[in-house]
Amino acid sequence: MKNFGEVIKRALATEKALTLIEKQNTLTFIVDLKSSKGEIKEAVEKAFGVKVEEVRTLITPKGEKKAYVKLAPEFKASDIATRLGLI
Repeated sequence: MKNFGEVIKRALATEKALTLIEKQNTLTFIVDLKSSKGEIKEAVEKAFGVKVEEVRTLITPKGEKKAYVKLAPEFKASDIATRLGLI
């Protein structure tokens, strides 16, 4: 099991990322290239004490791995974003 810092590099606060927080209860992170969706899910759940519904990933043109982490309806992405200082 990798710890949070090994899996998740940083949270993104772009305009699109902030829209996803509000509209789809989804957080956006840049993660380690070798991290699996399961590891990303586990890291977010442990770090923030939330339940993750879905993880989608993609490789950016810069060669970074971006993860969209959708939280279960009973948790608010905006609360986590506030704790991370994104909002």
